[in-house]
Amino acid sequence: MHTDEHHKGEDIMQDLNHRLPQERNVTTAIPGPRSQELNAARESELAAGVIPGYPSYITDGDGGVLLDVDGNTIIDFASGIAVTSVGASNQRVAKAVAEAASHLTHTCFLNAPYEGFIKVAQKLNELTPGTHDKKTVLFSTGAEAVENAVKIARNYTGKNRVVVFDGAFHGRTNLTMTMTAKNKPYKSGFGTLAADIYRAPMSYPLRDGLDGKQAAERTLRYIEQYVGTEELAAVIIEPVQGEGGFVEPAKGFLPALQEWCTDNGVVFVADEIQAGICRTGSWFASEDEGIIPDLITTAKGVGGGMPLSAVTGRAEIMDSPGPGSLGGTYAGNPVACAASLAAFEEMEELDLNSRAREIEAIIREELEPLLELTTVAEIRGRGAMIALELVDDNNQPNADLTAKVAKTCREQGVVVLTCGLDGNVIRLLPPLVINESTLRDGLGVLAAAIRAN
Repeated sequence: MHTDEHHKGEDIMQDLNHRLPQERNVTTAIPGPRSQELNAARESELAAGVIPGYPSYITDGDGGVLLDVDGNTIIDFASGIAVTSVGASNQRVAKAVAEAASHLTHTCFLNAPYEGFIKVAQKLNELTPGTHDKKTVLFSTGAEAVENAVKIARNYTGKNRVVVFDGAFHGRTNLTMTMTAKNKPYKSGFGTLAADIYRAPMSYPLRDGLDGKQAAERTLRYIEQYVGTEELAAVIIEPVQGEGGFVEPAKGFLPALQEWCTDNGVVFVADEIQAGICRTGSWFASEDEGIIPDLITTAKGVGGGMPLSAVTGRAEIMDSPGPGSLGGTYAGNPVACAASLAAFEEMEELDLNSRAREIEAIIREELEPLLELTTVAEIRGRGAMIALELVDDNNQPNADLTAKVAKTCREQGVVVLTCGLDGNVIRLLPPLVINESTLRDGLGVLAAAIRAN
């Protein structure tokens, strides 16, 4: 929320210097001729299941903009799905990647170790909530991090059952697609799902009307009645849901879950893959209510654009699996570790947590007038993780309107993402280094598209 002393038209954020001009400039139809050629090649050469959300093919990116193969400069409100928080070609990261790659592209830490792996682990042990002894293990993707968090929790507790939530997204592997809520396109047609996964009610204030205490009572009643505690290894939850619709649980919901887990010997896992690493205006979304998870999964923003993920948690839990039981060939690749350390330096030097909060102030200033429309049910989220839920005249989810708005934005050179089980949520994930004028221009396009449709 913007401060009282701010007046519309005044700058909230300091502009950063970027390599590319930070102005939207659409000179062809979207997609342009070359993008259309590449899309035809995609249809011919790639599996049909690979469908890009944006129709233009990208050749360059910097700050808050992307440049496509037809010369159009478009505004990026996706950040590669919350990955390029420091920009798509951050110079500190690019330099670190080049330097690292000139010495080691790969050794496999399990084979021939290197310092970068340890340094990233140290950073995550330092930054994650809580002052308890922590340890970290690195992987490559978010799904791997979630799978391994489950493995670790099961090994530590000697139990098998795992509770996840309505609207959850945890990945696309066999285990994680089972943990993910949405059937199509993530689960349908892909065979037998994993065992011992149970789905509990999520706190969704807009839809359930419950406060945190009431929602937690409902959820815990479900867990106790249908899952039990005797065989329950872990409860895993996104502190702010991603694919599920940027759903923020009511205050008090998460602390109640954590307290129950502690009392019942259940590992409490925060999936911070999308919401963590400065995205919500703090290092981790769990910090908003002082949550101290037993395990935290990270990915996306942690790698500065390179494939990197991690599980960080209480040392006694992390140390439960024996030697050789955790890892992977590419886990914690040395180039990705170098990128991560450079990204952390950039986040700290530019104070991107504060900048995320400034981005929220601008988004709310530009978009909250839309709440006067019957089609905009809610604007929610924190930091640079903000969503708009769109409805019809009967206050029901309006996926058609959402798709039209997203299409209009795309045609005018603004990348936006949709989400939610009903496909009726516009989600905004701008790079944390976006300049204010660029941000406001893109938000203006979005607001006009909502009003026009």
